[in-house]
Amino acid sequence: MKMSIKMPRVGDTVDEVYLLGWSKKVGDSVIAGEMICEVETDKANVEVPSPVAGKITELLFNDGDTIKTGDVIASVES
Repeated sequence: MKMSIKMPRVGDTVDEVYLLGWSKKVGDSVIAGEMICEVETDKANVEVPSPVAGKITELLFNDGDTIKTGDVIASVES
């Protein structure tokens, strides 16, 4: 089953972040809770974990892109 991973809220007042880089690539396996990317807010760098386990099938943003809370950032096939 294909599942979408959305950008979680990383702070009470943070509505958008900048993608610093992916720690996974398309075709990689990921377990729930494992970091898939790192983002930057105006105050800190934050590791974003995958909420689900499976195989990464799509990464929708590139390094340096701005991502809003709730945007779909990746797809995983479970």
